[in-house]
Amino acid sequence: MIASRIPHVLAGGLHKLISQPLTNRLRCSSSLSGICSNMAYTIVERGSPYSPDYRVYIQNKNGPVSPLHDIPLMVDGSKKIFNMVVEVPRWSNAKMEITMKEILNPIKQDVNKGKPRFVANCFPHHGYIWNYGALPQTWENPEHLDDGTGCKGDNDPIDVLEIGYRVAKRGEILQVKILGTIALIDEGETDWKLIAIDVKDPLADQVNDVQDVEKHFPGLLKASVEWFKIYKIPDGKPENQFAFNGEAKPASFALKIVDEVHRFWKSLVNKEVDAKGISCVNTTLDGNAFQISINEAKEVINKTPPYSQPQAIDPIVDKWHYVHLK
Repeated sequence: MIASRIPHVLAGGLHKLISQPLTNRLRCSSSLSGICSNMAYTIVERGSPYSPDYRVYIQNKNGPVSPLHDIPLMVDGSKKIFNMVVEVPRWSNAKMEITMKEILNPIKQDVNKGKPRFVANCFPHHGYIWNYGALPQTWENPEHLDDGTGCKGDNDPIDVLEIGYRVAKRGEILQVKILGTIALIDEGETDWKLIAIDVKDPLADQVNDVQDVEKHFPGLLKASVEWFKIYKIPDGKPENQFAFNGEAKPASFALKIVDEVHRFWKSLVNKEVDAKGISCVNTTLDGNAFQISINEAKEVINKTPPYSQPQAIDPIVDKWHYVHLK
């Protein structure tokens, strides 16, 4: 069975199956992957949701792609509009992430002590308080010591907090405008969190920088810093720290960080640095040493377990945790 014939399931609800594929139409361009017009991305779910074998693969009209390497970073260079890969829809708890070391970098659920990981609800927050995801074609180099934070990168694509009103879907590709960034120091590593908004959001034209976020989303920046400070405390870990005293840096600063992590990604796929196990396999970067054919990529997906019903979620996931900051 080829990938295009595998049943598609949207993950907006915990157990609701929807017959039609998730599709996002967008204009995009990239220095490495050329230009695509009206490209449609769909998801292919494999395995059982909330189990270790669950995977979300991304494909375009030609076949499978890597959300890390094949989806272009930039949608519109003149307007500074970027593609964002949604990993975790707002209000949900399952810790989903782009897999760095698997071929085609599918989205999967993180594992903690051998079990799928769910983030704790730290009162008054429920799950993730934004659509959470990453920018494609970026990499926070773990060998690069950041001058501003004094810490090295976390070895992942750069994270994005999308603050628009709509709850996105897992694997969805959004077009976003970057408004600023906060610099989380997570277990000694620099973990940038970009603040962004879907360009289709009704407020997108009025929100261009961090001061606009505070004006139109009062309290959200403070809540975001608090969320990251405390979300691991119920797991027995210490409070996270921030560079710049938790101050959100403006859009101009954030865009420079994006340029930097995009350059790091280029060095990765061009074999200028040691990938150390990161899969750079792609299907669209013409002439790249890691490129494979669409048929080979389909075979990768076909060898994974077919989609099956979601696993039951332990009710403890819904527990409120009351965390007192020092």
